[in-house]
Amino acid sequence: MNSFKTKKQILDFITHAILLAVAVTCIFPVFWMLSSSLKTQEEIFTKMTLLPEVWQWSNYVDAFVKAEFGMYFLNSVIYTVVGVSAIVLITSMAAYGFARLEFWGKNFLFYLLISTLLIPIPGVFVPLYLLLKKLALLDTRTGLLLCYISGALAFGLFLLRSFFEDLPKEIEEAALIDGCSRFGIYWRIALPLAKPAIATLVILQCLAIWNEFLLALVVLQDKAKMPIQRGLMVFQGTFITDYPLLMAGLTIATIPIVIIYLLMQKHIVKGIAAGALKG
Repeated sequence: MNSFKTKKQILDFITHAILLAVAVTCIFPVFWMLSSSLKTQEEIFTKMTLLPEVWQWSNYVDAFVKAEFGMYFLNSVIYTVVGVSAIVLITSMAAYGFARLEFWGKNFLFYLLISTLLIPIPGVFVPLYLLLKKLALLDTRTGLLLCYISGALAFGLFLLRSFFEDLPKEIEEAALIDGCSRFGIYWRIALPLAKPAIATLVILQCLAIWNEFLLALVVLQDKAKMPIQRGLMVFQGTFITDYPLLMAGLTIATIPIVIIYLLMQKHIVKGIAAGALKG
């Protein structure tokens, strides 16, 4: 018995040591980026210290004003808020319709939409570029937002449909008897009950839109409309030798979405536990 307990303790120690090493490996680059963003150019190259001697908060002011990073940051906030709101609204209504309504070709249409998940995003760049050009949406915020929204519809539909299918039919029947319309059932009953699945969708799409680069590279050329990841490319090309400013820009691009993920990651677990990903 003691031998088994000793082996288990050794295995637990090794497991925790490996996990700690992985955590340090993941966290240290972020810590180094934060530290470098608060140093001077000379300090980065001459003093390999973990913490800056004098904290240069002016680097962030210069990144926002001098390097126009405030403009890129605001664009990303707009794209993320508007895009995620539209994705949740459209996919939740479509998922509820596919889950609770009966109409001809429902399953065929559903699987046709879901099959688009098999198409990699780079595989549609050429037809997407030509379509946006023909619709005069190239190099516009509307064109980029439509790409973000359309690209997430299949995943959102897949995520929410199975959740709506698991809702008790007795609730709907009681609401219909009380005179509630189909839209009223969706808005007042189904949507609130689907909060765990919706929270999962919101988090994943916030991460996707905030970190997206390739579509913005294809669609946008105007600096005033670029999101933060696309702006980083312009930023790097202009200030590549100014490492404190570059690190400050990377920190501005990274930290907000990390904070959001850490604050809301429990909702992903709740969404999965509630059956949001059951097929």
